[in-house]
Amino acid sequence: MTDARLPATLLTGFLGAGKTTLLNAMLADSSAGRIAIIVNEFGEAGLDHDLIEAVREDVVLMQSGCLCCSIRGDLSRTIAGLLERKSKGEIAFDRLVIETTGLADPGPILQTLVIDTVLSRTVRMDGLITVTDAANGPATLDAQFEAVSQVAMADLIVLSKTDLVSPDEVEGFKARLHHLNPGVPILKAVRGEGIAARLWGLAGNRTDVAPARAMAWAKGPAPSVDPLMNLSGLSPATPTPLRSAHHDARIGSASIVLDDPIPDEVFDIWLDTLITLRGPDILRVKGIVFLTDMEKPFVFHGVQHIFERPVPLSNWSGDDRRSRIVVIARDMSRPEIQASLDMLRARMSSGRVRQSEQKDASA
Repeated sequence: MTDARLPATLLTGFLGAGKTTLLNAMLADSSAGRIAIIVNEFGEAGLDHDLIEAVREDVVLMQSGCLCCSIRGDLSRTIAGLLERKSKGEIAFDRLVIETTGLADPGPILQTLVIDTVLSRTVRMDGLITVTDAANGPATLDAQFEAVSQVAMADLIVLSKTDLVSPDEVEGFKARLHHLNPGVPILKAVRGEGIAARLWGLAGNRTDVAPARAMAWAKGPAPSVDPLMNLSGLSPATPTPLRSAHHDARIGSASIVLDDPIPDEVFDIWLDTLITLRGPDILRVKGIVFLTDMEKPFVFHGVQHIFERPVPLSNWSGDDRRSRIVVIARDMSRPEIQASLDMLRARMSSGRVRQSEQKDASA
């Protein structure tokens, strides 16, 4: 099975980070097909490509064949209007790129694509790209919590302006970014050159995703292997890295790898409890899960309390039946997140003990 919905890329990053430069690089990548770009005001977008024809009111056709559209009121209405005109043959495009304002929290946009009844059937997230610049990015993270959230939620970070600072400063900043979003790929780019082909197909929750891509997407911080670690909630938090600021400390992440398939009721109870208690603070929850009595795994993904429909990985092969779960949260300490995952491990352990006792009793 393949997902026929239109792929959408969310492009975010703080003011001056280089989003427009990256947009121009996207437009120059012919392998991506025709792109419909949604910006706040195309007159202020600063795109290099010539705008040669007004298709209708708020859409302009570029020399490359791509489209540029400004948001008119509600984002979901803007996207739905583009899709309707595409279905009528008035305009043609193969994917969407949505550029946010520098101050935008990506969460509400991701949720819109899931809960809107029209968009959820016609559009899928292809990835969230955050642009941050090596020269001003550290100070921006210190001053603006929105920028920290943009980094923590990214599927890919594009690190711009690396030619303006020393290699040691670049590596130090990369370490800070990986603290906020462990496992996220980071691409260094100068004026967006040489990376356009690596900006697509980032999300791991697709029916046709390669197993290696799904595992990379579900990668988080190194998981705890001690089943009792942090169950008391008294274990010290992981030390923060070089140049960490108060805003960084508000972001926590943890992951877990479970060797055995999870009983569906155990997984449901754990997820329901986490979302009920701390839903507003959850930036992202994602993972690959094997449930008992299921031969193939599924991938799941949520933002706060909104979850996309689980996607079965029908092309999964091999003997690896380990589940991998990652939680990235705001205003929630790492020990608290780890304790939630350890409770999931403990529930599975107690379930295995009960099954063993039942087998012994029946013997």
